[in-house]
Amino acid sequence: MNIKILFIGDIFGRPGRNTVANLLPELLNNKGTFDLIIANGENAAGGMGITPKIANTFLEWGIDVITTGNHVWSQKEIIDYFGKQPKILRPANYPPGIPGKGVLITQMKNGLKAAVINIAGQLFMENSDNPFHTATKILEELKHETNIIIVDFHAEATSEKIAMGWYLDGKVSAVIGTHTHVQTADERILPKGTAYITDVGMTGPYDSVIGMDIETVIYRFTTMMPKSLKVAKGNTIFSGLLIEVDANTGKSVSIERIQILSRK
Repeated sequence: MNIKILFIGDIFGRPGRNTVANLLPELLNNKGTFDLIIANGENAAGGMGITPKIANTFLEWGIDVITTGNHVWSQKEIIDYFGKQPKILRPANYPPGIPGKGVLITQMKNGLKAAVINIAGQLFMENSDNPFHTATKILEELKHETNIIIVDFHAEATSEKIAMGWYLDGKVSAVIGTHTHVQTADERILPKGTAYITDVGMTGPYDSVIGMDIETVIYRFTTMMPKSLKVAKGNTIFSGLLIEVDANTGKSVSIERIQILSRK
């Protein structure tokens, strides 16, 4: 029996939210039922962070787990929400004692259990515990729970993401890179059965600079002067990844990139 998992790339602002609302039902019609739907939501509120209201909306749409990253605390009202809603994760290698968790064991629609792990990279990112050591510790704790394990590795450096893929090959079902918002064309199943992609991409404004208004970003780069960033408008793109996992072994058997462009 194969398990179908959909991962939706970083949902960016209102355009990203609207895109998911419009296209998720279409994907369900075309691809059939997904046993598990995961979405990175750390840019869902105006491009920076996520609010409880938005998170609740995602869960109402059928998203089973929400992962985040370095912008997780950008909307302050989300902090208390982490103590109330286990289906939203923050990076597991953040300091101990802060709100929330970085791992969720959840029951999928088919009744089987799966684990979702959210980890942040170290290179060119805020300081956090070593992601490789953190992953090893978590997997030791999960070994008696489930062999279906999905990792959202929210990292900047391509080298660090690729290294994590190889490090976890055969130990998890998938390592999915997030954060850089540009979908890479290197999806593959590694030799020991782990599905991998360096970055799943962004769901949000297509005519933009990784989600933000083009002219504003160019102004900042060319003048070195401050100017408030704003979410871009216009055409949107849905970026995601469809993975099929063998329920008995926890190894991936197929991986498919998804990109759907919506023109306005």
